Amino acid sequence: MKLLLLPPKPAVPSPRPSPRRLSRRRTIPSMASLSTHHHPLAERPLRYAVLGAGFAGLSVAWHLLRHSSEKLHLKIDIYDESGIGGGASGIAGGLLHPYSPKVRLLWRGAECWKECLKLLKIAERVVDKRNSNYHNVQLDWNLCESIIRRRGILRPAMDAKHLDILTNNAQNCLPSCKIESIDKDAAEALVPNIQVPFNSVFHMPEAVNIHPLCYLQALFLACQDLAEKNSTSSFGGKELFMHKKSIDRLCDFEGEYDAVIVCLGAKADLLPELSGRLPLRTCRGVIAHLQLPDNAGETYPDHGPSILSDAWLAVQGPRDILVGSTWEWKSRNYSSVVSAEEASTALEQLLPKASAIYPKIKDWSFVGAKAGIRAMPPLTSFGSLPVLGRIDDLVVGNHSCKYWFFGGLGARGLLYHGLLGKLMAQAVLFNDETLLPVELTSWKK
Repeated sequence: MKLLLLPPKPAVPSPRPSPRRLSRRRTIPSMASLSTHHHPLAERPLRYAVLGAGFAGLSVAWHLLRHSSEKLHLKIDIYDESGIGGGASGIAGGLLHPYSPKVRLLWRGAECWKECLKLLKIAERVVDKRNSNYHNVQLDWNLCESIIRRRGILRPAMDAKHLDILTNNAQNCLPSCKIESIDKDAAEALVPNIQVPFNSVFHMPEAVNIHPLCYLQALFLACQDLAEKNSTSSFGGKELFMHKKSIDRLCDFEGEYDAVIVCLGAKADLLPELSGRLPLRTCRGVIAHLQLPDNAGETYPDHGPSILSDAWLAVQGPRDILVGSTWEWKSRNYSSVVSAEEASTALEQLLPKASAIYPKIKDWSFVGAKAGIRAMPPLTSFGSLPVLGRIDDLVVGNHSCKYWFFGGLGARGLLYHGLLGKLMAQAVLFNDETLLPVELTSWKK
């Protein structure tokens, strides 16, 4: 017979402070309290469905496995018709840092940066382990690629006003992700022929450029490893399954799962229960892939940083660069395929911006393009923040299944996914929406 501990009774609510104060004062349960939490349904597997296998979905899956009680029998099904990283997350530029375009520290930037680096290390360990032991599962994935492609990002100032803004904001940078102001000579030592309009470039040496698809595949394998590690538990065990299939409607999950977490990005609006009811805007972005011909001269320096400007240059190798991104608002084109006409239009937009900072890009050849639709969040007093929360009231049914939403990551999904995936997992495990920051749930009001 199993001994079941019921969840603690909720405390009597105190007067609700303002949203800004609540964000700072909200007490989040410790990982120790989560690890001892017992669910009242522990006599059978607790079943969760995670819809989406991008940044949001895989972060939630990892944290559900990592922070649920070892005595809890937990089954997680991940659904994504495009597979791991098959949507916008997998084709992202991969530039990771905790700052806005004006190098201002983003909302909870220090925590987001810290949690994202943790997940990167976990994914890197999986790649190292599987490559060294070479006992890979049978997957069509190239885990020999390094997840971190480059370290360091340069941010040039484009005019005098921009220079003043960057200079002021850079003074409040994180010690773990410094922003250094360097002159033209120092910048050219890093990237020969770079243009420095005002003799000042802001260098983030700890910022990184990652390979998003390789990272997501490794994070999924880390989830698999964690589930297998706990599958032999004498108390419960963990199960993880990936389903490459489409989702037609949320009500289909009623009676099958205890909770469903929607992490579908822009495709969430295709679900009939959510269509037109989320405060999100769609934006299609095209990224151009350029390579330096073999007969061309100077390559990009081996350790040269990537560049952020009106267009960004995510350096993949000495002869390999991604340039992005275009912004097509309200697009409903969910295909990752880029037509010749769309690619030509994208190049017309991106190359002048890229060459204004790195003129040598004119010697590079276009070899392909990829595209994805981002779900852009609403603008709040804290900036453009993701959208999280319970959505039971949007789904018809008896609500034996709890429905959650995690989306609106926009162009900062890589930075936000670690911390917010952790907070979402806490909220789902405790079935308590108040564990989520009020800034991210205020859209419901």
